[in-house]
Amino acid sequence: MSAKTGLRVVVTGATGNVGTSVVGALAADSRIASVLGLARRVPDLDFSRTEWASVDLAREDAGETLVRQLDGADAVIHLAWRFQPTHSPVTTWQTNVLGSLRLFDAVAEAGVPVLVHASSVGAYSPGPKTGTGVDESWPAHGWPDAAYCREKAYVERVLDAYELRHPETRVVRIRPAFMFKETSASEQRRIFAGRFLPGPLLNPALLPFVPDLEGLRFQVMHTDDTARAYLMAVLLDARGAFNLAAEPVIDAGILGELLGAKVVRVPQRAVHAALSAAWNLRAVPASPHLFDALLRMPVMSTARAREELEWQPRHTATEAIEEFLRGVRKGSGERTAPLAGHRAH
Repeated sequence: MSAKTGLRVVVTGATGNVGTSVVGALAADSRIASVLGLARRVPDLDFSRTEWASVDLAREDAGETLVRQLDGADAVIHLAWRFQPTHSPVTTWQTNVLGSLRLFDAVAEAGVPVLVHASSVGAYSPGPKTGTGVDESWPAHGWPDAAYCREKAYVERVLDAYELRHPETRVVRIRPAFMFKETSASEQRRIFAGRFLPGPLLNPALLPFVPDLEGLRFQVMHTDDTARAYLMAVLLDARGAFNLAAEPVIDAGILGELLGAKVVRVPQRAVHAALSAAWNLRAVPASPHLFDALLRMPVMSTARAREELEWQPRHTATEAIEEFLRGVRKGSGERTAPLAGHRAH
């Protein structure tokens, strides 16, 4: 499959975990002529052939701004997404769903020929944890209790209708597993554990055990590997959905080895109750509903991405987790508002 060259690409959510890797991959490829990174706050980052602009997709007046920013673009990569506040699903809905609607309308009005959307394994309905993994035809209705999954699945339905109305637009949906890299560690610690958990506490010597729960089997990958898939989705004439993940599939046994901790069988209800109590007390930001979704997400097959996107991960799943843990302990970050780190002393 031949690749295009000399392309102008616009990236929303360009300053987060995935966004910084995607902008880096685009800027490093000579086939990309220019990149425009969009975010709520312009970062102090310098990539070749890259400009930055501010836009807040949650604003009702963002549409006109987006149409101007998308003028002349050959492709748009839509990554902008809010994980918090988990106690205010209306707030996340405004950015994640209504913001996506505004962007898709702007793509159509500006006549951008390619739209690459960041979906997720979280968009999938509950499925098998064993076997070769589900392909992209598995139902994508999410886990309804979890706002993240509900919103990812809803936007997939929006894209179904969008493709029918705009057959001239090549739409690609990237459905990655959980993504980690060292410089996103501080952000992800804040998203899931809260800003008051010191990174050095995630020391294997301080962890009494790893809970072995029914359904605790999930896929992981390095964020930079995800970025290369987005690059290829822009360059190649691919359409539709693509699963992304690295080997091996992570379970309690592998986590125990990585952390040097004992694996102990724990009732699922007990962990859910503890997380629910902490979340309701606002002691942790991660919703227990997302925990429930994690235990139900299917294992994915990545055969289609390997064949049609000419993609394969360069990092193993365990390498990605090791890098994340190293970043958490060091307080690693990046010079963007979402990825701001806190160096441990």
